[in-house]
Amino acid sequence: MKLMVSVKRSSKSNGSSRKKTSAALGLGRRNEGYAASLELRKLYSVVPDAHAAKRSLLRVPLREGRTLHHDVLGRHGAGKVFLRAAPAGTGIIAGGPMRAVFETLGMQDVVAKSIGSSNPYNMVRATFDALKRQDSPRSVAARRNLKVSTLQARRREGDGEQPAAD
Repeated sequence: MKLMVSVKRSSKSNGSSRKKTSAALGLGRRNEGYAASLELRKLYSVVPDAHAAKRSLLRVPLREGRTLHHDVLGRHGAGKVFLRAAPAGTGIIAGGPMRAVFETLGMQDVVAKSIGSSNPYNMVRATFDALKRQDSPRSVAARRNLKVSTLQARRREGDGEQPAAD
């Protein structure tokens, strides 16, 4: 599933105008890629963008195949994006370019807020930065040499709070 995030017109001093395009490529199975290019015609830039996006595919772990495992902050340049997990039935609550990324990813429930730059290119790159920082409980447990059940039990108990010593 290919999706154009934005198409901007930019011009050179010699009179010819070029289009800057940005494409997000999602397979709908937790894989996502992004690319941007500058060409004279939109048609000529879509195909290279799709190929570049395929080369930069990113695997995103999702909880129950619909939302994030934990809240995460991503940034690129002056653009910052805050992504939060959401309960079932919430839907995608996000602004323009971020919504396009989540739809191509196949995510169903997420709350996102853009802080800082409203430039769509920086917002998409910040979203990808946040998605790269997303960890599944299985990978965290493997990194800490714990069982997933132990890790989730700590989460239910309140992040391992210790009683105050007298």
